[in-house]
Amino acid sequence: MSTQKIHLAIAPIGWTNDDLPELGGEIPFEQCISEMALAGFTGSEVGNKYPRDTTVLKKALDLRGLQICNAWFSTFLTTQRYEEVEKAFVEHCTFLKEMGAQVVGVAEQGNSIQGRQDLSVFDAKPVNSEQEWKLLTEGLTKLGQKAKEMGMALTYHHHMGTGVQTSEEIDRLMRETDPALVGLLYDTGHLVFSGEDPMDILKRHFSRIRHVHLKDVRKPLREKAIKEKWSFLKGVKEGVFTIPGDGMIDFKPILTYLKEHGYQGWWVVEAEQDPAKANPLEYAMKARAYIRETTGI
Repeated sequence: MSTQKIHLAIAPIGWTNDDLPELGGEIPFEQCISEMALAGFTGSEVGNKYPRDTTVLKKALDLRGLQICNAWFSTFLTTQRYEEVEKAFVEHCTFLKEMGAQVVGVAEQGNSIQGRQDLSVFDAKPVNSEQEWKLLTEGLTKLGQKAKEMGMALTYHHHMGTGVQTSEEIDRLMRETDPALVGLLYDTGHLVFSGEDPMDILKRHFSRIRHVHLKDVRKPLREKAIKEKWSFLKGVKEGVFTIPGDGMIDFKPILTYLKEHGYQGWWVVEAEQDPAKANPLEYAMKARAYIRETTGI
């Protein structure tokens, strides 16, 4: 297939972390997007430092040959009225559509512990009740319909510290939602950190994958996170995640499968690290070189 059907983006989380403001708090928006372009990427996701005025943001990105491909959206379908979630979702999609994005990545945060620094991400991981599953899957299908009406595609981001983290939970979410309305945001780092088989999920749910996050996992730090009962954010600060090719994941079969089976869309390098320990430009350039060497893209 033509490699032009796959586009490469990088998330700002390697420069400045929305959940941990102390990581990269001093790095300005302009430096972040300039270094993305310098490293050879053509797309970006959205961070908290990005201007919300679409005219201002478009100008800054156009100068650097970048475009927005997605922005995280927190759903609270298990803890808020559906109408409240939908209102915020429509506003979010309106912004993304104006920026030229075609997908919106969502993750349920109603019972999430990913932001709790006092809880072990493994020991305290939430498990959805039957009622919560019903609220989540029915709500996602309705939001997916809204997204479709707006010319967008909803993709669900399985995530550490949430009720949709394991292979079984991903399987259930896919089984109980409409394939035409709810896609999957496939994230290698979250799968491997959780202990899942990324190739198994890739093959089983390939037809649902609308967006891809590429990040690696440092095996010794993952083992330490389990042993010492780290929170998710403690793991981020200590360096559990890194760029593709710098950790324990064998990316060659993953990227080859995506290419050979006709995946179309964005591959997003999304390796949240402490920029004081992992220079963002250096690691972005390493990631870009690794993808080129591994796939020819």
